Amino acid sequence: MNAFSHPAAVAPTIGYASDERALIPPAVKPRKTGTRRRLALGRAIPFGALIGPALLLVVWSIGSVAGLIDPRTLPAPWSVVGTAVDLIAEGKLQGHLMTSAWRAAQGLVFGVLIGTVLALISGLSRLGEAIIDGPVQIKRAIPTLALIPLLMLWFGIGEGMKVTTIALAVLIPIYIQTHSSLRSIDSRYVELAQTLRMGYGEFIREVILPGALPGFFLGLRFAVTYAWLSLVVVEQVNATSGIGYMIDLARNYGQTDIVIVGLVLYALLGLASDGIVSFFQERSLSWRRTLAD
Repeated sequence: MNAFSHPAAVAPTIGYASDERALIPPAVKPRKTGTRRRLALGRAIPFGALIGPALLLVVWSIGSVAGLIDPRTLPAPWSVVGTAVDLIAEGKLQGHLMTSAWRAAQGLVFGVLIGTVLALISGLSRLGEAIIDGPVQIKRAIPTLALIPLLMLWFGIGEGMKVTTIALAVLIPIYIQTHSSLRSIDSRYVELAQTLRMGYGEFIREVILPGALPGFFLGLRFAVTYAWLSLVVVEQVNATSGIGYMIDLARNYGQTDIVIVGLVLYALLGLASDGIVSFFQERSLSWRRTLAD
């Protein structure tokens, strides 16, 4: 009889092997393909941006019908729509809209141009950063609206003061985001450009500008918002036209429905301009793969 065939001789071997297997962590079984959960955001919801405003409008309508909202404090949605139709029929709303859009466009263009140029000079040169970055950071710490009294002394109370105020509010996010993107470009791209013996102009065109675009568009989205926010205030300073002037005049006469029309118009303009910037952002940065894709 072989000793290894005896149960008593085999038992210790079996127990030792089972102890070794207990020390080995069990293999992680892969999940079935059909039940695997995707870690990304998933598909975009059609017209998802309209769901929140639609719910807000429903709550507003229900509160007005149920009498929970005082019409003197917040008129019903249909009353606001009726007031807007009357203003359009009289031609007042279009005139105020064109004036406000022109002011915002001027301030936005000047602010974007100045902010971009300053960001390029500061982002691509140590000397430029030493000269420019400090004053811009000081301006960043000072609210633009706090400068209105000083701007009124310098530029008067006309259009120059209004456009300058908007431009000052716009250039800060453009500068900050563009400068940050420039300084965040991977140094390996710089080394690759040196290896390929790129000229400075080609280096700017092929490496710097594409690397700065994400930050520039992010800053532009903030800039558009700041332009409309600044416009609300400056149009209430010695203005004779514009949406802000219309709102301020309606406030003096207690016309809440006209105030709501002006606010809704500001919201629509802000959303529309942000949507335009987002459209160009997606087209210009289509080469990137992000979590939202």
